[in-house]
Amino acid sequence: MLMRWLAVPALLVAFSGLAQAAECPELLQGSLPKLRAKESIDLCQRFAGKPLVVVNTASFCGFAPQFEGLEALNQKYKSQGLEVIGVPSNDFKQESKDGAETAKVCYVNYGVTFTMTEPQKVRGADATHLFKVLAEQTGAPKWNFYKYVVDRQGKVIANFSSLTKPDDPEFLAAVEKAIASQP
Repeated sequence: MLMRWLAVPALLVAFSGLAQAAECPELLQGSLPKLRAKESIDLCQRFAGKPLVVVNTASFCGFAPQFEGLEALNQKYKSQGLEVIGVPSNDFKQESKDGAETAKVCYVNYGVTFTMTEPQKVRGADATHLFKVLAEQTGAPKWNFYKYVVDRQGKVIANFSSLTKPDDPEFLAAVEKAIASQP
């Protein structure tokens, strides 16, 4: 009889672990270092259940002025739960190797207030987990400022090339669809 009672707490712990894993989509497993901060961002804790726009950025790319449009998007939809995540990357040889310089471009030059990470790999075997899962769902970024719109369940509902500006009607429709998705 004692063995049965000992097994119940073990099962409860196992089931709570499964429930917790089920609440956090594969896309958000892990953490990333926040740009020019001592803290890391626990992706699941910070973004689970929220609609997302994930974009790989580069400070010295010709598309860098899209930071302004992404910030406008962030301001327009953040009250509806949208989170924008910028992930600088030097995969296309247009990002500084100095995080301070990246931060200056984002925060000072473009007034970015949305979440930015330290530079990461976004393509290939060395890509950060977030971008590996994005690539599995729809494909790896083809250039800087490649945009993924993710619903509240962690599924990519649309992805857009660097040529698509943050105020493009099709992009905005995908963002609104992600916001309308149920957790």
